[in-house]
Amino acid sequence: MEKTISMKDYGQVITQLINKENLSKDDSKEMFMEILSDKQTAMQQGAFLAALSAKGATPEEVAGSFEAIYEVDTFKVEPVTEFPIVDNCGTGMDSFKTFNISTAASIIAAAAGIPMAKHGSRALTSVCGTIDVLEALGIDMDSRVELVKESIEKAGIGIFNGMSPEVHPVALGRVLSQISFGSVLNISASLANPALPQYGVRGVYSKEMLGFVPQIMAEIGYKRAIVVYGEVGEQSIDEASTIGTTYIAELKEDGTVENYSFNPQDMLITPGIVDEIRTFDSVEASALCIVRLLKGKETKTREDIVALNAGLILYLRDKAPSIRAGYEMALELIHNGEAWEKLKSWVKYQNRDRLKGLSTLYDLEEKVMK
Repeated sequence: MEKTISMKDYGQVITQLINKENLSKDDSKEMFMEILSDKQTAMQQGAFLAALSAKGATPEEVAGSFEAIYEVDTFKVEPVTEFPIVDNCGTGMDSFKTFNISTAASIIAAAAGIPMAKHGSRALTSVCGTIDVLEALGIDMDSRVELVKESIEKAGIGIFNGMSPEVHPVALGRVLSQISFGSVLNISASLANPALPQYGVRGVYSKEMLGFVPQIMAEIGYKRAIVVYGEVGEQSIDEASTIGTTYIAELKEDGTVENYSFNPQDMLITPGIVDEIRTFDSVEASALCIVRLLKGKETKTREDIVALNAGLILYLRDKAPSIRAGYEMALELIHNGEAWEKLKSWVKYQNRDRLKGLSTLYDLEEKVMK
């Protein structure tokens, strides 16, 4: 029989968090079950998330949140691929808003033969999230998980819309659409990928998160992962940076974590121009940027930062012996046209209306090539 938590008891847990007292994984899971089932008032739900964020979530609390989301609010699929699937995404909530770097990087990685199973959302605190820009490129963002599975199997890449009831049918879209501050959900919800990859690159919005996110990923089944935090001056990005220092926490196959950092010069990359990695002011401008980039017509700054982040994935899956070598391979995949062909294949297979999707993409290509 399902346990019922009274409003008073739920409030006492919130008080615990305000007093900086940690929850066990099971207690955290129970509290999030209340949110997902909408059993507590909106005020109580918001207070719980805010109090947990203010205290700072422990790995156990994040794991409990993930288990709740994955068990009761996630449709699950198992894509059949020659090689293990990989996810790459950021937590968002970084202080410097960039264009859609990890989205473009995932397409390049897929062009290298790495099956990509992405899981993303629409913009919550910026202009254009990964779901927004991919929809503008012609990919079907309201598709069922079975169609995404087919796209991963046939195109080598697909994305699950984390805010769609076709992916998370109970409550996740409702919750994410009603908050605009960093919370445990930035980590746990992004990890609730219906395909449950065992390899991933995860961008985080604070350096402190490098200390525990790899352990969380290991606990939920990841075999190898790269957790990345980048600097742009005094601001943060949930990507590798070609402007300032990048910090990495790499989860190894044996369960150990290696921490290291590098700057653009270490990768033999000329530091980029800050304004050129900023987000655009519209979804269409963001989509046009990705088309220009994959056609080899973007600025060196934008090309370099995407290639560097694609290089992380190529290194993670042993397509390249180092991050620097992965960066060079990514540039080659852009300039030989394979990355652009991969995007076209993605639009073709993750679509209920392929002609409409490809027409949208070709219209953008025409604007770029004028």
